Amino acid sequence: MVVAAGSAQANERRQEMASLPDAEIHKTADYVFVEKGKRRLTVWRDGGLLATFPVRLGRTPTGAKSREGDGRTPEGVYSIDYRKSDSSFYRAFHISYPSPMDSVIAQKQGVSPGGAIMIHGLPNDADKDAAKRIHKYVDWTEGCIAMTNSEIDELWQMVPPGTPIEIIP
Repeated sequence: MVVAAGSAQANERRQEMASLPDAEIHKTADYVFVEKGKRRLTVWRDGGLLATFPVRLGRTPTGAKSREGDGRTPEGVYSIDYRKSDSSFYRAFHISYPSPMDSVIAQKQGVSPGGAIMIHGLPNDADKDAAKRIHKYVDWTEGCIAMTNSEIDELWQMVPPGTPIEIIP
């Protein structure tokens, strides 16, 4: 179930892991799995479940992202390639979309595949209580995966850059 990272990424992750205390290593994810139909994100380490979170998706949640502006969340195997603490949303994890295959498919259709797909918290400029209420019931992103700010804080502690993420229908 876990996808192997490239050798440079793997070496970087090994060095990062070596510098962590043992207690932190056991909480560090090696795989993130998103089930769009269940609106669920799970975090794994060595085949063991670390955490489960409810999520919200793009405003058009059914189907894989095929072009910029379609409001869909991608489907496939990617990686968390960096974390962004100064996002317009409360913290964000960048997903490595588009893959080379996503780009080829979009190019054949004569469209841009889009990009800037993130796992992020609520908008920084929103009324937090209203945003939390809406978040519970509505898929509202442009194609990203959204969580509450407190959930993003938990994920922030577990998921380092380079972690594989698989997103399924």
